[in-house]
Amino acid sequence: MKKCISLCLCLLLLLTSGALLCFAEETDASALKFGSDGKFTILLLTDTQDDQYPAHELRPFLEKAIETAQPDLIVFTGDLVEDTRPGDFKDNFGVWEGVVAYGLKGKDKEKTKKNSFLAADYVLSIFEESGVPFALTQGNNDYKTNVTNDDWKAFYANYKNNLTADQSESSEGIDYRLPIYSADGKNVKFNVYCLDSGEHEIDPASIEWYVSDSNAQTAQNGKPVPAFVFQHIPVDEIGNFFEECKWNDAGASPYGFKSYKLTENAHGYFTKVYQSEGASDEFTAWKQQGDIIAAFFGHMHTEGYTGTYDGIELNLTYGCEFAKSGPYGMRVITLSEDDVTNYQNQSFSYEDGTFTPDPFNAPEKTLAQKIKLFFSSLLNIAKMLIRKVLPV
Repeated sequence: MKKCISLCLCLLLLLTSGALLCFAEETDASALKFGSDGKFTILLLTDTQDDQYPAHELRPFLEKAIETAQPDLIVFTGDLVEDTRPGDFKDNFGVWEGVVAYGLKGKDKEKTKKNSFLAADYVLSIFEESGVPFALTQGNNDYKTNVTNDDWKAFYANYKNNLTADQSESSEGIDYRLPIYSADGKNVKFNVYCLDSGEHEIDPASIEWYVSDSNAQTAQNGKPVPAFVFQHIPVDEIGNFFEECKWNDAGASPYGFKSYKLTENAHGYFTKVYQSEGASDEFTAWKQQGDIIAAFFGHMHTEGYTGTYDGIELNLTYGCEFAKSGPYGMRVITLSEDDVTNYQNQSFSYEDGTFTPDPFNAPEKTLAQKIKLFFSSLLNIAKMLIRKVLPV
């Protein structure tokens, strides 16, 4: 009888251990590490910004991006969904689109949440099907749905390859760090910070959390651990990449009644001019901590440029909101374990089902493109002036 009981207990222990092992395998995607070849590849995607009726181009775009990049990690830097927008010529011009739903008493929160999750699932299911771990940051349009971050976190948790977490209990955003281990799994070689830039700007508590976590990493390692930052809204320092120029200078683009080009510290394609308002608290914290070697942003959709300011590389990446005009694209970053600071960073443009590496210097804009940008920039300037007079 005792032998029978012992045998049953052993079987129960084995079954329990097996269940625990299965659970560990299912949730152990956070154990990111360099491959046997010493490489680790990150695919950066951003701004699908679609609703529960996704653009037919979106699935082939995402599948081709994953196939082309062959990543170890997918990072999506916000705006999974569109809150609301006027329809365009491709989608019944004049009809309002977006996940936000309205009822007789105004905004229908439950239906808006359902629509938001349907739109997000379309994208995240493709990530999940690929088997590649993925991490998300929140975008301003994700906030505009009024779906809470607690609801978003609960939704993200439905995907076993999701690494999105919230390690910053004091901030209102979703902020976390993903360690990338050596190929043997023994040491943290690199860190990926995914920070929440909020609806308009990053919460000071998010910066405080980053500083605290960075200090802990430095104390544990004996020196700062090199790291990337991924977030939706760029820091103001990218405004240092633009300089006023003559309208016919190489690389010139109109902005209002002036022309600008990228400085010698930056390269790539731009359609909008950022103007720096001085040192941001976030960038200042990165410099003080000494661990951030590059930061990657979305939000701007049609911008695909890279520059280095005060020793930190700052990157804008094309979005993939197919309801609006392109360019569309992705960014692929490959780290080397033997020297993580000497990484490869390539922007790609997407057209007719193919991703093409962007040249170091973007091709000259045509006269038609410059005229279009001129009127577009006047409209953007008018909008900014209206916001200053009538803040929302």
